[in-house]
Amino acid sequence: MTMQEVIKGKAYVLGDNIDTDQIIPAKHLVYSLSDPEERKLYGTYALSGVPEKVAGLPKGNIPFVPEGDHRSRYQVIIGGKNFGSGSSREHAPEALQIAGITAVVAESYARIFYRNAVDGGFFIPCESTQRLIADIKTGDDLEINISAGTLKNVTSGKSYGLRPLGDVLDIVTAGGIFAYARKTGMLKP
Repeated sequence: MTMQEVIKGKAYVLGDNIDTDQIIPAKHLVYSLSDPEERKLYGTYALSGVPEKVAGLPKGNIPFVPEGDHRSRYQVIIGGKNFGSGSSREHAPEALQIAGITAVVAESYARIFYRNAVDGGFFIPCESTQRLIADIKTGDDLEINISAGTLKNVTSGKSYGLRPLGDVLDIVTAGGIFAYARKTGMLKP
């Protein structure tokens, strides 16, 4: 992952307890991640298991990925508590990356989802210091300043604090745990 000091993008807002089966339903785990065309299908079906009433979306439900595409027009997910609960499948954070997500900002994460996101170097998993899902709307323009630990809603002008990423940032920006281990000399290239 190429690290930017400031991540800019449109928000896609979800609720609490978004689980891995909502992020990528089990019926879509049949595609090969090593085949370039099949890999795209993980982006196509990312968040396809999220029910409309849970998504916290405006009436009419805004699809995460446009029909017939594998990339979303959204780059930042805003989640509530316990984001990524459920199974230990690594396919969930990878599906979000394939769809174009560069950061997820949630109140809290399921531990294994968080580690999968970090260890795979899929995206920056930020933790908010307050509840954001009622304040930020799907489609709002956001800016995340990594070193300052802030998220700014450019649309509303409001700013919010983020918890420090610590060593997690180095792992994600290296491209995952194995790339980080090679880069720091823990593993031979």
